[in-house]
This record gives sequence, structure tokens and C-alpha cells, in this order.
Amino acid sequence: MSKAIGLLEINSIAKGIEAADNLLKTADVKMIRTSSVCPGKFIALFSGDVSSVKSAIESGKSIAKDALYDSFLLANVHESVFPALYGTTQIEKYGALGIIETFTVASAIVAADTVVKTADCSLIEVRVASGMGGKSLVMFTGDVGAVQFALDAASKGVIYDGALVNKVVIPAPSPELMESLF
Repeated sequence: MSKAIGLLEINSIAKGIEAADNLLKTADVKMIRTSSVCPGKFIALFSGDVSSVKSAIESGKSIAKDALYDSFLLANVHESVFPALYGTTQIEKYGALGIIETFTVASAIVAADTVVKTADCSLIEVRVASGMGGKSLVMFTGDVGAVQFALDAASKGVIYDGALVNKVVIPAPSPELMESLF
């Protein structure tokens, strides 16, 4: 059975909590994270098999209604996305640093999945909306060519959605910078 991730981003914290409760009661999913995020939004990020995640999204949407800001179902998620979301990825050696900055949580997670499915790169972290004015970051490493290729591929979808804030490749990041970021 393939693993999927679902997300609801809701403009009302109260409606977000209600939607998260409802989706957990109506579908067989595991909550990865629920929290209020800047600027006054609420996210419910969960996983399970594709049909359960789809059911949970529909259940949450029925509660959120007009307060729904963004949502997605991402099937066949690359296994490295999960530790990156938790901030627990272990990187033995850093190469070039790729950074994708987005306006939405959903676009960042989709970009992270695209990065690791497109090129030989390692996700470092996916930071979702907390303390960043609602923005999210995808940070990854690899050789310069792979990082540039992955950045371009992942950014295309984010640009299409209108959610790209910026994208950067740092070919040889300072060890001091990397230590202070992670």
C-alpha cells in the first residue's frame, strides 16, 4: 500500500481544529502535525494510504468550507520527506545548498517531494510556516548540478501555483552558516 500525505491549510484556527478533529474521526490517518501558523492559519498534516487520506481531505473540507486556504493529497511520497518535515534528517556531508521559499505549506511539501524524485539530492529540512509569516522553506543538498536541476524542476510547479517566493542555490555554503542553520 502506498503512503500518502494530506494537508489542509485553513484561514480560521477554530475551523481548523474542528476540521482536524472531524477528519481523524472519519478516516484511518495518522496526524503528522496540527498547529496554528502565521498569519493566523491552521494546518492539519496527516498520512495514511491514498484512499484514507483522500477521505480525510474531503471530510476536513466539508467542515472548513470557505475558510479553506489550500489543500493537497500527495500519493507515493518519497520516504525522505517525512524526516525532513520533522527536522530529523541526518546529513553526513553537505554539498551545495538549495533553498525554495513558498507562500504555502502545501507547495513546499510538493516541492520537497519533487526535489528528491528528480535528482540525487538529500532533503535537509522542510520548515512549514511557523514564525515565517506563513511562508515555508525546502532546504536540500547535493552536488551543484543536481541541486540546480532539482531546484528548477521543483520550482516549476510552485511557480505555476503562484506560490513561489524565491529560490536560491549556494554552490559552496560556509560550514559556519550550515552549522547555524541546522
